[in-house]
Parts: sequence; C-alpha cells; structure tokens
Amino acid sequence: MKWITRSHAKVERIACPWLIKKFVDSEAEFIFVAPSKVLEMAEKLNAIPFDVPGAELGHKGDKCTFDAIIEKYGLKDPALLELAKIVRGADTKNKDLTPQSRGLLAIAEGFRLISSNDYENMEKQFPVYDALYAFCRLKVESMKGESRQ
Repeated sequence: MKWITRSHAKVERIACPWLIKKFVDSEAEFIFVAPSKVLEMAEKLNAIPFDVPGAELGHKGDKCTFDAIIEKYGLKDPALLELAKIVRGADTKNKDLTPQSRGLLAIAEGFRLISSNDYENMEKQFPVYDALYAFCRLKVESMKGESRQ
C-alpha cells in the first residue's frame, strides 16, 4: 500500500513509517509531498494520508498520529504503547510527557538537518526507533517483574 504525508519529516513523519513498516504493512511505500498537496495526491495515487490536517490518521486532542495508527490497527503491544508516549511527548506540546521525549525531538531535528531528503532521513532514523522500542520492551518487562514481587 502507498502512504503519503508532508515532506521535511522530523518526529512523527519518521516514527509513523517505522510503525507502519514494522506492525501494519511491511510492504509499505512512503511518499512525501508539500503539505498543501497531501490530500490531493493521496486521492490521485490511492495512498493513505497521515499526519496532515483532514486525514483520519492525524492528531486528535492530546494524541498524535502515532497514537491514531496504533488505535486504528488495534495494536496492543505494551512496549509499543510505551513508545507512543515518547513519540507523543516529542511531537506535541507536552514535551515532558516522558524523560526521553525532548531527546527524541533533538535527535529527529538533527537527523532532518543532516539528511538530503526524507527517504535518507527515514533510513537513518529507523534504527533510533528500533532502539527505543527495545528500551520500551525492557521497561515493560521490568515493570512486570516488579509487580510480581
């Protein structure tokens, strides 16, 4: 399936493709276009728009697009839900939601600055999300261990 969003990705427009590839659509193809063209091009290309005003998969209330994808596709992995908090903090006004959120924002901005385009940025940042997901899995497992004691 094709997925489309705004160009010049930073946090969510990289986190969401990682989430989609890992948990929703391993064959996903991502398209980045000017913000004003996302919905128009989504229709032309039969692509799913995300992280753009007017799209089903976007910010709602204090939740971000990463949360919307988790909800729409019924993802229940506790580590993924922990990762969603980090992403939400980095991508919304609630920067102190988790201790990692401000760091993720800084890392995402840095990768955007050193990448020649959104595809290179995605390639560089996916390992960051792999590492954060591993961190969240460890956190969830340690919380389970503490609750058993």
